[in-house]
Amino acid sequence: MTGSPGHRPIVVGVAPEPARRSALTWAVDEAARRRLPLLLLHAQGVPTGGYRTDEVLPSWEQWNEALHTAGEQLLAEAVAFAESRQPDVKVSALLAEGDPVWVVREQAQDAALVVLGSRHPATAQDLFHSASVTLPVVAQARCPVAVVPESEATGQAQTHWVVGVDGSAHSAAAVDFAFDEASLHGVGLHAVYAWHPALLGSLNRAAAEEEARQALAQAVTEPAAGHPDVDLRQEVVRGHPVQALTDASAHCRGLVVGTRGLGGFTGMLMGSVSQGVLHHARSPVVVVPHTDGKSSD
Repeated sequence: MTGSPGHRPIVVGVAPEPARRSALTWAVDEAARRRLPLLLLHAQGVPTGGYRTDEVLPSWEQWNEALHTAGEQLLAEAVAFAESRQPDVKVSALLAEGDPVWVVREQAQDAALVVLGSRHPATAQDLFHSASVTLPVVAQARCPVAVVPESEATGQAQTHWVVGVDGSAHSAAAVDFAFDEASLHGVGLHAVYAWHPALLGSLNRAAAEEEARQALAQAVTEPAAGHPDVDLRQEVVRGHPVQALTDASAHCRGLVVGTRGLGGFTGMLMGSVSQGVLHHARSPVVVVPHTDGKSSD
């Protein structure tokens, strides 16, 4: 896949079960809003329980052929669904062989956005829905990664997005993305700065809150000026960032965070705040990398 940033596709991982389409639905709607092509991706890797039928024989060649046929059928059904939902979106499909993490990483190199599903708890057959795939992709992708919970509703009826702010460069990238999303969706934006004495190393509540308010205001001033159509609400919360953002995600269209951070998000690495938010949030979560040309490790 090649092309200018404005024409890079949205890549979505397609799960084995056709009925589970929350991530696909979210992705095709996002592609329509952004006027971008959509690539449906399925990895033919280690067989899962969902594929084990009487027709799958022990012979490697027959087994591989059966999996390939099942994958092609799955993608064909997903393409038909996407095209019927958003006829103006250019939809393509790729059936790849290999480990799902490697497959997604390869396609993410030239993607505008990667969309993966999430279900708790994950099962062995959740190739694109398990933490073993989601966390490595989120931690290393150079494009934003959206993780959409598998549910009847994915927040589309809600009236605002939420973004976690801490004043770091990683947070700034998340703020920019969140303003763009709120504008595209035609909804408001709730910017949350969470501070905690254990994270800030300060016991002076008044000073900590004032510092947080200033950092929050500084972080959103410029992007807010560039998005006058977005109704912005700012909030400083005393508490752990994971809990604050999880609570805020309960009634929002989506939650945006950076891959790591400083200040209120000290140690924001995969396995810390980002991982906690991905595990507990009750809305789609978009993790945005700080694109400085360096590795995120």
